[in-house]
Amino acid sequence: MDFKAQLAQGLGTLLRRVPRERELEAFASYLSLLLRWNRVQSLTAYRKPMEILDKLFLDSLLFLPLLPAPPSRLLDLGSGAGIPGVPLKIVEPAYELTLAEARRRRTSFLSAVVRELALEGVRVLAGRAEILIEELPELEAAFDAVVTRGTGPSGEIVPLALQFLRPGGRLVASGPPPSKSEKQPGFGMWQTVTSPLSGLPRRFLVVEKT
Repeated sequence: MDFKAQLAQGLGTLLRRVPRERELEAFASYLSLLLRWNRVQSLTAYRKPMEILDKLFLDSLLFLPLLPAPPSRLLDLGSGAGIPGVPLKIVEPAYELTLAEARRRRTSFLSAVVRELALEGVRVLAGRAEILIEELPELEAAFDAVVTRGTGPSGEIVPLALQFLRPGGRLVASGPPPSKSEKQPGFGMWQTVTSPLSGLPRRFLVVEKT
């Protein structure tokens, strides 16, 4: 099965609807850009189209059940190659998305993705999160949700992410829990989303700002 057929099957399973042609085209363009830029920049360790599809694109959509419904303001903290923010934006265009990334070469890639995919309502910010919130005070308490992938210990990412969230907003961070305990005192709850494609569990830390 080729990339587009596998993509259509994966999107159909995850979204529980027939994928739209614009979504298929957007993901194909995203893949092309990622493969091309990855030859000269280390954007991701995944080099094969099917790996990128499974481990990056479709994996990003596992965030969806844990996020507020669009329209919402969404911040992808430490976005890297645009994961999970760009795939979420492709399938839910009503999200108002901000991609924050400290490494400027990667923000150049993100800007190219936004331009090439003609994504509307997307902002790319270059800088470390703790610096951005000082330099751009309008970011404080501005978002309905913050998403992030593998950015470090929950004790470090949670207090930082909460600064960006409005009261009632939600942080959703993917990654292995730091201990066997399902609940981390003061740091929300670990939840499991099972991939309908592989059947494997994916762990997410979910923290509500009260």
